[in-house]
Amino acid sequence: MKIGIIGSGNVGGTLGKRWAQGGHTVVFSSRHPESEKMKALIAEAGPNAAAGSIAATAQQSDIVLLASPWNAMKEMVAAAGNLAGKILIDATNPFLPDLSGIEVGTTFSAGELVASWAPGAKVVKAFNTIGANIMADPNFNGRSALLLYCGDDAEAKASVARLATELGFEAQDAGPLKQARVLEPLALLWVSLAYVQGLGREFAFQMIKRAP
Repeated sequence: MKIGIIGSGNVGGTLGKRWAQGGHTVVFSSRHPESEKMKALIAEAGPNAAAGSIAATAQQSDIVLLASPWNAMKEMVAAAGNLAGKILIDATNPFLPDLSGIEVGTTFSAGELVASWAPGAKVVKAFNTIGANIMADPNFNGRSALLLYCGDDAEAKASVARLATELGFEAQDAGPLKQARVLEPLALLWVSLAYVQGLGREFAFQMIKRAP
């Protein structure tokens, strides 16, 4: 599968490296594809990885991960060009700069805004409720961290679920894209537990199911 990464920081870099190391073709977008930082990322990701401009990354990929900071997201989507028909994984959260709340929430969501900015794209909200360190290793003493995702296209969601499962997550469909209205506040809960309540970053949510 050809995967483009828009936003090659902690989240995009971690997921892109793992997918490339797992056999997928991955292109990391950058305004400076020849920078030393990008060269180091490509070297770590291995032979299945490359770098390119935002537009080139998006156009040559089947799936595009959006992992840029929220305040740059609209600009990044515009720079990607026509995304109709592509699967967009929206891993962003509309946090306020001081992490005291969210800019969009409960009655609308960042995921729905992304869909409005990329008409015709198949947007799936995923990878936004956990930290990059959990993306690097979702195994907790033999149990997998929960990865919640939502979207309006069943085939797109199935593709994202497979990518999450490959990384070791327990992938759980949370419903249509409007469910991003609850997934994004859940991400803020993770952040507040990690930093405000002092739990640190080494925790994740899990689902416990009672036997029928």
